[in-house]
Amino acid sequence: MSDPMSISNRVQVLLAEAIQVPAEMVTPDLEFGDLPQWDSLGHMEVMLKLEAEFGVPIDTDAIANLISIPKICKFLEENG
Repeated sequence: MSDPMSISNRVQVLLAEAIQVPAEMVTPDLEFGDLPQWDSLGHMEVMLKLEAEFGVPIDTDAIANLISIPKICKFLEENG
């Protein structure tokens, strides 16, 4: 997981699937709440998919902080 672009692309695709929006709606700088579908329930779906896809446990503190694609990517780079 050393290529940040690859991680960002994977996160964007995963997020689009989790909140059920077209991939083109998910930009590299998207933040929680930017789309109505990325609400609290959508956020939990995103976290579950991230854990499954990347094999990284995400604790309660991390869930509260992973509120943008850049923050998610940084977390995955540091913990992957």
